[in-house]
Order: sequence, then structure tokens, then C-alpha cells
Amino acid sequence: MNNEVQNNMVVSLDYTVRLEDGQSIDSSIGKTPLRYLHGHQNIIPGLEEALTGMRVGENHPHIIVPPEKAYGARTEATEWLPRDIFPADGEIQPGMTFAVEDESGETYPLFIKEVKTDNVLVDYNHPLAGKTLSFEVTVVDVRPATPEELAHGHVHNGDGQF
Repeated sequence: MNNEVQNNMVVSLDYTVRLEDGQSIDSSIGKTPLRYLHGHQNIIPGLEEALTGMRVGENHPHIIVPPEKAYGARTEATEWLPRDIFPADGEIQPGMTFAVEDESGETYPLFIKEVKTDNVLVDYNHPLAGKTLSFEVTVVDVRPATPEELAHGHVHNGDGQF
């Protein structure tokens, strides 16, 4: 069996991601490893590129991913929207994320920056846009994707669910 990270393989990965100043912003250490379908844009492009060819048990302590291969450059993409277009039954706070659908049916995230009585400042940038990220990774497992996973473009649990 091939234990190398390559397209159409399900990869299990332990990772820690840090900002340029060394601040840890996410980690799977002590939790369930991240599982994703390699070559199907399930993770940021720069990390996926760096993982290609790694083998089970292999560790890479310092993968640097620039913004253009992570969440993109930060742009002036903020807008004040009326408060009444947001759900009335819940509190809205800075830092929250909403999924919105455009006219063509494409869904994308909307990040809440500021909330006033009648208006909400939203940011269309991902919170990590413009940031260089540093990953420490260990490949825990690699297996061929099932036909269903390949058809759907993502990993399924053993019960056939995402």
C-alpha cells in the first residue's frame, strides 16, 4: 500500500499553525488529527503543495505559507449592512462568521467586525488574509479515497457521512 501523500489520497495530519510572531493559532495536538482529501482543495494550497510526497510518520517542523498561497492578500473589503438583514433571534458580535449566498448561488463567509444598533460592519476578508503562516506537521496516515469520497470531493467518516 502506498503511504505517500498524493492526489486522491485521504491524509491524516497532526499540525500546529503559527503566525509570523510565533503565536499558535490552531493545533490538532492532543485532538483528532485533521483528515482531508489531497488534491481537492480541502486545505490551503501552500500547505497542500508542501505535503505532497511526504510519507506516513514524516515530520516537517517549519512549512512557511505566504498569504497568496493561504487566505490571500488583505483587501479593502468591508461594508456596513443593515442590522435587520441578520437573524433577529440571536445576538451578533464581532468575530462571528455567517455564510451568505450571492445571486449566483455561491456561498462565502462574512466576518463581523463591528455591531451598532442599526448597522453591522462586515469584512469579506478571511481573518487570516494577508498573514504568512508557519506549520509544523506530521503525516499520521494515508489511505486511498473511496469512490464516494472522490465523487464528493471530501473525506467521509466510516458511516458514509462527511
